[in-house]
Amino acid sequence: MDRIILKNTEDTAALGQRIADGLKPGSIIALVGPLGAGKTTLAQAIARGLGVSERMSSPTFTIVQEYESGRLPLYHFDVYRVSDEDELFEIGFEEYLHSGGVCLIEWADLIDDILPEETVWVRLEYGEHEDERICAIE
Repeated sequence: MDRIILKNTEDTAALGQRIADGLKPGSIIALVGPLGAGKTTLAQAIARGLGVSERMSSPTFTIVQEYESGRLPLYHFDVYRVSDEDELFEIGFEEYLHSGGVCLIEWADLIDDILPEETVWVRLEYGEHEDERICAIE
């Protein structure tokens, strides 16, 4: 498990690029952490690393946003407001997982029992200083 200290937005951008460089068709990235820990900021950095040109925002009320402008299609999920897993299957979640794009899932711990074993888990937590975050990649 990699453990990285992110001291500022430049560190987060560099980590997003590093993660993006390793992504391939079918990659699934699960982002976990408390409210305000930087999940969306890291998701945006990963999207930039993939070459996504559209402005990315959190898909809290739509569950998923699709981005096709990068080197791989990116499907950005926010499952915070999902009341049960059936809601995900109704929007085609299983198809997204097997579409050949990258699935980036915020609040993934809420649906961990339906994510494939090969999912990469990125856990963010608050650091000792105000803007500092600690990131663990599994």
